[in-house]
Amino acid sequence: MADMMQLDHTVINVQFDMDRAEGLFRDLGFTLTPRGYHSLGSINHLMMFGTDYMELIGLPPGAENPRKDIAEVPLGINGLVFKTTDADATFAHLQSLDMAGDPPKAFTRPVELPGGAKDAAFRTVAVRTGVFPGGRTYFCEHATPELVWRPEWQSHGNGAQAMPEFVVASANHQREAENFASLLHSDVGGSGESLSVAFKGGQLTILTPAAYGERYGAAASPMAGRDSIFGALVVRTDSLDKVRAITTPAIDEAARVVVREGNFDAVIEFVS
Repeated sequence: MADMMQLDHTVINVQFDMDRAEGLFRDLGFTLTPRGYHSLGSINHLMMFGTDYMELIGLPPGAENPRKDIAEVPLGINGLVFKTTDADATFAHLQSLDMAGDPPKAFTRPVELPGGAKDAAFRTVAVRTGVFPGGRTYFCEHATPELVWRPEWQSHGNGAQAMPEFVVASANHQREAENFASLLHSDVGGSGESLSVAFKGGQLTILTPAAYGERYGAAASPMAGRDSIFGALVVRTDSLDKVRAITTPAIDEAARVVVREGNFDAVIEFVS
């Protein structure tokens, strides 16, 4: 079996409301990178951890010909991104699975550093639309990781350190789990209404809508007629008390604190 895939980042779509999103996620105790401006026209802020990160992605107000994959999809968690060291080889892998979307594309964004701006460079390759209906699933090749993972951005007031789990709710959870396993050179674990697919350092959890509702209760994102949603980001913190001190959780239990950022329909589950 090929090497197990590793999570690179997750994406929360905020459309044209980046200013508000930036403030709300700072209020949740995250350190945000300075605003980035992609050569593709989108804007972002990152929340950097040890080897992965969360991304707020959006569009500047009044953008001409805005990216449809941002402007025309729901707010909330809509990107699941794995690492690749070779976007062309990953594209061939997607072709072999009949999951390929467009060929790899390259883009940049300037990063402001004490010595001046430098361009962070990326190549991404995506699974075609519809294979994983919960959102965009793709791979990112970092040409300049030293411009992205920087110590000054990796310490957070809420103690966040990594994302060991990503939760999907699906009406076809068995099929989605099998597709994810093929994509990630992994296997399907779990049973019944809760299945899992391991990646390096963590796992995807694919739940039926009922099991998802049971796990998150009133904090769960609505399916809203969709067959599948990216339902929650699980973030490991060095102290749940740091999270409790910052916000009023939707769920507060000994082993987890769940926050629902209702403005952007994003469920974040902190675990210690």
